[in-house]
Amino acid sequence: MKLSIHTYSNKGGKQNNEDCLAYYFDNRKGIFILADGLGGHRNGEVASKIVVESLMTDMKKEETINYASIQRAFLNANNLLLEKQKEPSFANMKTTAVLLNLSKDQAIWGHLGDSRLYYFSDNELSTVTKDHSVTYKKYLAGEISYSDINLDDDRSSLLGVLGNKDKCNPEIINVPRHIKKGDAFLICSDGFWEYVFDEEILIDLLKSKNPKQWAELMLLRHIKRTKPSNDNYSLITIFVD
Repeated sequence: MKLSIHTYSNKGGKQNNEDCLAYYFDNRKGIFILADGLGGHRNGEVASKIVVESLMTDMKKEETINYASIQRAFLNANNLLLEKQKEPSFANMKTTAVLLNLSKDQAIWGHLGDSRLYYFSDNELSTVTKDHSVTYKKYLAGEISYSDINLDDDRSSLLGVLGNKDKCNPEIINVPRHIKKGDAFLICSDGFWEYVFDEEILIDLLKSKNPKQWAELMLLRHIKRTKPSNDNYSLITIFVD
């Protein structure tokens, strides 16, 4: 398996960048993780780093990555956050997370929160993760349209994150077909996708020769639409070569 990869992260108009991302690739498997921390005052920054490091450590140890191993990794990361929350200054920290594993021409991912993964195949958007948010529930109930998700006032009200004492249940998807040359993935935080629509992401992908160019085209759209006070924004773009 051959992959081309590009990453980008920006603190936007905030004092700290509470997004965290990492990837590992050894020509046999690729592990890609992005987390968007919540809590402010550097707490989100700590939460996202803890989760990214924990998920990466667990995934590297696994010989076979499947539903059970991803579920286990999310539980381990959640337990680390809960332990850190016992310190008063970190009591409110939480984070979203997206984890993608590519190995043996197979793709499997898990996510919790409103950071997203987009999967493109045959020049079409094949799959995009469902946000665990009040706004997405409103969309599913027919109260708003899909395009309204980007602008709805409740989009930051999350129903699923790491750092909750309740049971940690990431949504896990195993792509049934083999990934192939020409397929592409985008992983991003909400500070990015709120300003770039799905159709535009596909258009820029079709124009691009590599994942860096794809990211740059999308970021050009993003920068024209954001305010100086915009949230952190981060992305990972991946081409299957």
